[in-house]
Amino acid sequence: MTSARPYATLLAKGEDRKQRILDAAQRLLTRNGWRNTTLAQIAREAGVSAAGLLHHFESKEQLLHAVVDARDADDDAHADRAGDLLKQLARAGERVNRAPELVGTYSVLLVENLMPDAPLHERLLARQRAAISIVTDLIREGQLSGKYRDDFDPALKAVQIVSLVNGMEISWLLDPSVPLQEAIQDYARSLEREFAPDGTS
Repeated sequence: MTSARPYATLLAKGEDRKQRILDAAQRLLTRNGWRNTTLAQIAREAGVSAAGLLHHFESKEQLLHAVVDARDADDDAHADRAGDLLKQLARAGERVNRAPELVGTYSVLLVENLMPDAPLHERLLARQRAAISIVTDLIREGQLSGKYRDDFDPALKAVQIVSLVNGMEISWLLDPSVPLQEAIQDYARSLEREFAPDGTS
């Protein structure tokens, strides 16, 4: 009877190599941007051959998408999109301690993919719009339930919230001494006061 153990070991090594490639890509993309980062540089940083990298990622664009996938997976694991908006917002800065490379890489990719011909433009645009839509719905639900004031536009406020958090993350990337987590928590508290119905703040 043939043991499955050698195959399992090989699979584990392959997953480890894939993760090392992703980690190297995140470091280099944050430092140099995607235009100035080559697959060869990523392979060297990860300690794998060019062929080894291409075994897991067939192109630079595929690897860029995998990096965004990692950010999405982190969001899925730590966000409650049906929960309390302001509590979730207050926790947004925790990513700096949990996975700082995801903050840095995503911020760089967001700025570098502003133009329509950039490889991740459509995906990041859709991601931005989805985030605004989620926040809009949570604000609207709070207004309908009487938890929040109803005299402001939830869609406009959602744009402000998402844009401010993105901007704070970019500021932290420029200057890591910026107290990102504390700043976002303070912002969430200010929104709690702003959203409170009259007499409940």
